[in-house]
Amino acid sequence: MSENYLKKYPNEEGYFGAYGGAFLPPHLEQEMKRITDAYYAISKSHSFISELRSIRKHYQGRPTPVYFCNRLSEKYGGRIYLKREDLNHSGAHKLNHCMGEALLAKYMGKKKLIAETGAGQHGVALATAAAYFGLECEIHMGEVDMAKEHPNVVRMEILGAKVIPVTHGLKTLKEAVDSAFDAYVNDSENSLYCIGSVVGPHPFPMMVRDFQHVVGVEAREQFAEMTGELPDNVVACVGGGSNAMGLFSGFIEDEECKLYGVEPSGKSFKPGEHAATMTLGKPGMIHGFKCYVLQDDEGNPAPVYSVASGLDYPGVGPEHSMLKDMKKVEYVTISDQEAIDAFYELSRMEGIIPALESAHAVAYALKMAKEHKRESILVNLSGRGDKDIDFVVDKFGLPK
Repeated sequence: MSENYLKKYPNEEGYFGAYGGAFLPPHLEQEMKRITDAYYAISKSHSFISELRSIRKHYQGRPTPVYFCNRLSEKYGGRIYLKREDLNHSGAHKLNHCMGEALLAKYMGKKKLIAETGAGQHGVALATAAAYFGLECEIHMGEVDMAKEHPNVVRMEILGAKVIPVTHGLKTLKEAVDSAFDAYVNDSENSLYCIGSVVGPHPFPMMVRDFQHVVGVEAREQFAEMTGELPDNVVACVGGGSNAMGLFSGFIEDEECKLYGVEPSGKSFKPGEHAATMTLGKPGMIHGFKCYVLQDDEGNPAPVYSVASGLDYPGVGPEHSMLKDMKKVEYVTISDQEAIDAFYELSRMEGIIPALESAHAVAYALKMAKEHKRESILVNLSGRGDKDIDFVVDKFGLPK
C-alpha cells in the first residue's frame, strides 16, 4: 500500500513538501550528489538487495516479532501490541539503516564510517556494521550522554570504534552532530557520514526511511496475520524520528490507522527543559536541511533536554514535518516521569525492559488504552533498556 507514497516523497531535490533539501558547503555538494547517485543506482540492484536481505535474516535476526501484551492490556484496557525492535541484533532498530549505510559505503569504496550518537544505540549499531564489513568507525558523542549511557560507550569501544567525546555547548546530541559533520567535512573522500536518523541533508532522510521501512512492512503483515485486521492506532517515539518513520511507512496510506508520534516534554515546557519540537517548534534550518526546529529569540536552535538521550534534538526529520502539516500524524508529548513509570511498568508487567526512548511511546499507549478500551494499539518498541538501567536506578530509584 505504501509503495506509491515512498516513490512520491521526497522529490528529486530531496524535499518532503516544504521541508528537507540540502544546504551544504560547495565542496560537499558534489559528494552528496555522488552519494545520492550511488544510492539510487545500487539500492535497486539485485546484488545489493540480496546481500541486505541475507544480512537481515542471518545476521540481524529479522523479522522481529510482534508481541501481544496480555497483562498490560488486562490492566489498562485496549489491546496493546509491541513491534519488538529491541530483539534486533545490537538491541534497537538502528542496525536496520546502519547495515544499509555500511553496505553502501562498501560499494562506494569508502574506508571509514563517521557518525554521531545520543543514546548510543546508533553508535553501537554503526560500530557493529563497521566490524561486520571491516571498516574504520568514528563515533562522536556528547560528554553528558557518555556519562548517562556508559554501557553503550563500552560496547562501541569493544567493537573497535573510536569514540570522540564532545565537550562544547550542552555536550549532548546536537553538539555531537556538529562535531561528526565537521570530521566528515575534513575527510569526505574516504569516509561516509552515516546519519543516525531521518534527518540531515538529502539523501539521508530518504535513505534512512527506506532502510527502516522493513519495520513497517513486517509489522503490517504480522499484525494482520495475528488479528485479521490492521491496528486502530500506531505509536512510536520521535526524536529525529527514524523508528517512527520505519513503522509509520507501513501504514501511511491506511486511513483506518491513526498514527501518533510521541516526543519528550521532559521536566516542563519551559525553554531548555524539553525537546517537544513538533509541539512548540516552528519551521527553520538545522544541520543542512529545513524542518520544524525549537528556536531561541535569535532564531538559533534552542537548548533541549530529555531523560532519554536519543530524543534530545532541537530539530526533527523533514518527513515528520510534512506529515504534521498534512495532519497524517498526530504529535503528542510524554514527560520524564511518565516515561520512567512506563519503563518500570513494562518491565514488571511483561518482563521487557524498554529503552527510555521507547518508554515514551509505551507511556502514551498506556494513557490511550485507558481511554479507548476497545481499540488496538501497536507500539514500536524501538530499543531495549540495558543501556539505561544504571542511570534510571541511580537517578529515580526502584519503585516501591
